[in-house]
Formats: sequence, structure tokens, C-alpha cells
Amino acid sequence: MKTMSAREAKNAFGLMIDTARAEPVLIEKHGRGVVMVISVEEYDRLHGSADATPMQSDGAGPRRIDDRGTSKQA
Repeated sequence: MKTMSAREAKNAFGLMIDTARAEPVLIEKHGRGVVMVISVEEYDRLHGSADATPMQSDGAGPRRIDDRGTSKQA
């Protein structure tokens, strides 16, 4: 498993994505793990789902996060 700081993940986003396709990436903030980035295939394997589109718990469907961090219906 690869570990990156939040700053490294932000500054090398493409590298983080490429790495996550091969192995999980732990993102740390202030030295503590806060987020795990995994490939869609790994998510499907763990979740037991053939549908790779994340759903909201309210069943509203996929959502996108804009550049200000605001969640919007896709």
C-alpha cells in the first residue's frame, strides 16, 4: 500500500490515480490516515457490486463535487 500526504495527492493527482489503479493509496493529513483511494475494480470486489457508480444512501444517485467542494446531483 502506498501512502501520500494530502498535499502530495493534490499536487500529483494523476500519479495518485495511476497508483490507486494498481494498489490502495492511503492519504494522510497531519501524519494520520484520513482517506483510502482504491480502484473501481477493487471497490466492486469489496462491495460485491457489478455497478461501479456510487449511490447516495438516500437513493438519489451519483453526485459530483465541484471545485468549491459543493456536492451537486449528477
